[in-house]
Amino acid sequence: MTNSKNAKKYLLVGIFEAAKEDRSLFPIFQKAVRDYYKGIYVDFKKSNFSISILSSSPLVCKVAKVCKAIQPGKTMTYSQLAKKAGFPKAARAVGNILAKNPLPLIVPCHRVIRADGKIGNFSAPGGSKIKRKMLEHEKKLKLKN
Repeated sequence: MTNSKNAKKYLLVGIFEAAKEDRSLFPIFQKAVRDYYKGIYVDFKKSNFSISILSSSPLVCKVAKVCKAIQPGKTMTYSQLAKKAGFPKAARAVGNILAKNPLPLIVPCHRVIRADGKIGNFSAPGGSKIKRKMLEHEKKLKLKN
């Protein structure tokens, strides 16, 4: 398994009982993920983790930047994100971009929902059920000192 696939799997440690921690893989990041799942607010958008989704086309970069700005416990629709990224007619493209997101806590695609208010799909293991669980979890986070 590649590092990005491992990292994506380990992002969900705490929610997925099946996920095993590998403390040798990005140890600082793993601590941040553990804090997140303990209910401590972690500002992943300020992280120094390099991810390939940010080094793509202008649309992908803008979508990732806008998505990273969505606060924990808040949501935005795919069409709102597309408009805010400067591509108002690209809601479907936004969905396709986020479906390929390798690190859903750094680029929090789980915070993007359908225009009708439904959760929508989630490409990480567990799908929509986990997406809903992550959103509920984030509404309870405490600010980190």
